[in-house]
Amino acid sequence: MDKKLVPMTRTKFLKLKCNGCGNEQTVFSAPASTVKCLACNQTLAESTGGKIRLVAKIVKELE
Repeated sequence: MDKKLVPMTRTKFLKLKCNGCGNEQTVFSAPASTVKCLACNQTLAESTGGKIRLVAKIVKELE
């Protein structure tokens, strides 16, 4: 029986801290649309068609 290796994904979840209100929110590292803060509606990250363009600070990378 041959073993097949599964490639590691390059995407992950990120916990971001809003620059406006300080709210922490978890987002995907490759979103399909703009991500806004749930508390104050300020933009946290923008979609670029691939990787994320961050506006907020990364607090933690989740696995």
